[in-house]
Amino acid sequence: MIAKKNINKLFLIFLFTHVIIWTLIPSFSNLNLPLDTIEALAWGSNLDWGFNKHPPLSALAVEMVYQIFGNQDWAYYLLSQLFIVFGFYIVFKFSEDFFNNKFLSFISVIILEGIYFFNFTSPEFNVNICQIPFWALSIFYTWKCIKFEKTKDYILLGLFLGLGILSKYLFVYLLIGIKFLFISLIIKKKIKYKNYLFVAPITFLVLLPHIIWLIENNFAPVIYGLQRTGEPGELLDHIILPIIFLSKQIGILIPIFLMTFFLSKKYKLKSNFSDVKFTFLFYVVIVPIISILITSIFFGIKIRTMWMTPFYLFFGVLLIYIIRNQIFNSNLKKFTTVFVFFFILSPVIYLTISLTNDKKRTDYPGGEIARLVQNKWDDNYRNEIKIVIGDEWAAGNLSYHLNSRPRWMQGLNIDVSEINLDEGIIYTGNPKVLKKVCPGVFGVIRPVGYCMIGRK
Repeated sequence: MIAKKNINKLFLIFLFTHVIIWTLIPSFSNLNLPLDTIEALAWGSNLDWGFNKHPPLSALAVEMVYQIFGNQDWAYYLLSQLFIVFGFYIVFKFSEDFFNNKFLSFISVIILEGIYFFNFTSPEFNVNICQIPFWALSIFYTWKCIKFEKTKDYILLGLFLGLGILSKYLFVYLLIGIKFLFISLIIKKKIKYKNYLFVAPITFLVLLPHIIWLIENNFAPVIYGLQRTGEPGELLDHIILPIIFLSKQIGILIPIFLMTFFLSKKYKLKSNFSDVKFTFLFYVVIVPIISILITSIFFGIKIRTMWMTPFYLFFGVLLIYIIRNQIFNSNLKKFTTVFVFFFILSPVIYLTISLTNDKKRTDYPGGEIARLVQNKWDDNYRNEIKIVIGDEWAAGNLSYHLNSRPRWMQGLNIDVSEINLDEGIIYTGNPKVLKKVCPGVFGVIRPVGYCMIGRK
């Protein structure tokens, strides 16, 4: 049973246990890193202010890890968990001040283990995970801005909002909630308008290099994001797709609702917009979810489930705040049992699926393929492989696994006259196409073709 004393110690144990479990299990069970992590590593090998699919921050994060640990898979699973537990830590520090009760703060964080974004899908470091620290910090500093009205807090809020958008553009949905909150408070004269004016310029300055890159690259990641949602749908799509979205969200939240149900059997939901704290949570937790739902309704587009990863980071705080006066000691034993059940269930399911299903991306023999490619290269050329060209998966795996850490590039058009043999280039792609145009050594490791061009 959870004791109400030594909360800080219990919280650190919880964070440490989460990190150990979700770093060790995928390190043990996976043969290869997940797709999104390999993509980020591919981008990181050739850092820029943006990429064809996303803004640059996730690529920067994995490249920093690569420079320290190289191609050690466990390091990227650890990176993902550090981003998550840092988010948990910020939620805890926020809720300490918010509740003025460490026990409620502790509960509001640990029930997040009931949301599979923070456990089952967490080994795959990607743009969704990359948002988590900045999502948490943005909400925390929004609260500090409102409570203390200090200029430095507004400046830091602008910084974290900018970094969040550099993680993924969907971060703007949190920005929408925060903006409506500030407008509401300014109208009610709860905060000073002049301090609010610091936020936008700081955010813009953080984004400026990426905005310039976007203009120079025809807004490629923006177009990609719009394509991922699909074309604007038929009339029924404006109804069916939002319903599917809502159904999935309810399904995702069932474990956390079960935990709070056992925490408080009286479970009476009360909303009071005259309550500043409830109003704050409504704007930063509920409004972003409503906003993305409205997007689906208005455009008739599909919202992908994984996009919602950071949206529920403060959902535990909201639920605990609503039922805070209905939590009794007699309920804690059952709550603890349910929490431990979900805490253990998720890694068990992950491990079982990983060991019994050998058709996953994480079963791709990336290291072995890189070894075979390197051997063939060494048999034919005397310089190092400096560039790999192709999609982020096949070419990205080579970039990650080859010891020379070649730069990844996406273009597949071969112009022999422009090839610098000293650079050492490998093209990956359709074997039928590559075989016809390859001016160097060609090979196939099904289903991918490899064209090697170097100095003999």
